[in-house]
Amino acid sequence: MKKLLLVVCLLFAAVPAMHGQGCSICTKTANGLDDKSARGLNGGIIYLAFLPLTIMGTIGFLWWRSNRSVQ
Repeated sequence: MKKLLLVVCLLFAAVPAMHGQGCSICTKTANGLDDKSARGLNGGIIYLAFLPLTIMGTIGFLWWRSNRSVQ
């Protein structure tokens, strides 16, 4: 179980390094847009990030809760 958790953590750590330059492209695109379109782009980014962050937060909370009751 600990090996699986380590592999999953390493995969999550590698994802931002693989897709890190996408943020600079979004920033350059947003600079060229008007204010309303830039807000829409930022809203879309937050919308797409919500589900993965919620899943990781839930897993982290459940892990924290199970480790807290063991001690």
